[in-house]
Amino acid sequence: MTGATDASTLLIIAGMGVVTVLTRCFFFILDQRWSMPDWAQRALRYAPVAALAGVVLPEVVMSNGHLVGTWQDARLFAAAAGAAAFFWRRSVLVTLLVGMAVYLPLRLGLGW
Repeated sequence: MTGATDASTLLIIAGMGVVTVLTRCFFFILDQRWSMPDWAQRALRYAPVAALAGVVLPEVVMSNGHLVGTWQDARLFAAAAGAAAFFWRRSVLVTLLVGMAVYLPLRLGLGW
């Protein structure tokens, strides 16, 4: 490696460190209280649901980049059972337990 490469690498690492510290400490650096507009606070209430749907839904309905082509997929039944359990009990723990109780026998027992 040359001296210029090492200097540019160190400069990039230092810059990334400064950006990381500034973004993480932004709210502590401000000297006055900062509040978000009401519309932004309302929108942030839906962010976890949207993120969860964006991560979980493709895992349930897709396999190897394609839509699941058969009904014999344990993920479909586990997701349906988990959703039903959530609407029945409104508990995340019950949702996980029911979903896994359906998924594991279908996956391990039937090989779906």
